[in-house]
Amino acid sequence: MDRRHFMLGSVAALGLPTVWAQSTWPNKPVRVVIPYAAGGVTDSVGRKLVDKMGQVLGQSFVVENKGGAGGTLGMAEVAKAAPDGHTLALSAISPLTLSPHLMKLPYDPFKDIVAVAPMMYSPVYVLATSAFTGKSWQDLVTQAKTKPGSVRIATSGVGSVGHIIVEQIQAKTGAQFIHVPYKGVGQTVTDAVGGHFEIMMGNPFPTINNLIEQGKLRVLATTGPQRAPNQPTVATLAELGVPEANLSSIFGFMAPAGTPADVVEKINALVQEQVRSSDIQAILQATDNVALMQDGAAFTGMLRKESASNAAIIQKANIRI
Repeated sequence: MDRRHFMLGSVAALGLPTVWAQSTWPNKPVRVVIPYAAGGVTDSVGRKLVDKMGQVLGQSFVVENKGGAGGTLGMAEVAKAAPDGHTLALSAISPLTLSPHLMKLPYDPFKDIVAVAPMMYSPVYVLATSAFTGKSWQDLVTQAKTKPGSVRIATSGVGSVGHIIVEQIQAKTGAQFIHVPYKGVGQTVTDAVGGHFEIMMGNPFPTINNLIEQGKLRVLATTGPQRAPNQPTVATLAELGVPEANLSSIFGFMAPAGTPADVVEKINALVQEQVRSSDIQAILQATDNVALMQDGAAFTGMLRKESASNAAIIQKANIRI
């Protein structure tokens, strides 16, 4: 089967307009930058989704992990790329909505980057390691209030969603934790299993989920607009009386500013179609992540709202790097 017939067949099977087969995009391999170390929640769903996008279009989509500085190094690389739709970021929104309020960046989140399509939101688990002897969320708060500094909480870094959640929990409950920021999820998980700290804030992905099943990590609370599908008996932070800390991680595709509007629309339509597909839905459900589907304008609006909210939180908590 030649490339044109493959593309026409794939497009027809998915119910997408045949304009896909006639588009000049993509006319070369598409580079997708994941601005984090390999192995995290972005990889667990994103790589499969990106593979499917390439299969539909009959073009190579190459994923590159470019970790560092909370996702901002990889995002900066995308911001400087040619705005032709052949370089994309697949990232949490924090390099656009959190990091700019904490550090000077080589890009403007709304002038140099365009929001293309959301992919999913991921709840944040409050995970107890073997070093924590308590049994529940209330035990955690009680210990951190009565013995300030006796509970160490690991996150993926200063200014991460996990860090913001920790600050909000402290402000609301009066608990006092020791924040242990990491630079990559791999080492965090390794140290969690080793009991190097009492609590870990982390998004669900296969490695963490397996450790929960094995009893090496325990979920004390989750975040999100509803209880995590695979943790129905675990209350959200909103239910536990800390709604300000009930933040989840949002992931999606971004592109360099100036990328043609029609290309952005085509990528958005393709992402939405693949997110709806049965195999991506199965991965999302298995990993306890939840699909998000919006057009580019709605996604941009979400980013602006999150950015304004995070700015207020960071200023109030006096979070600095």
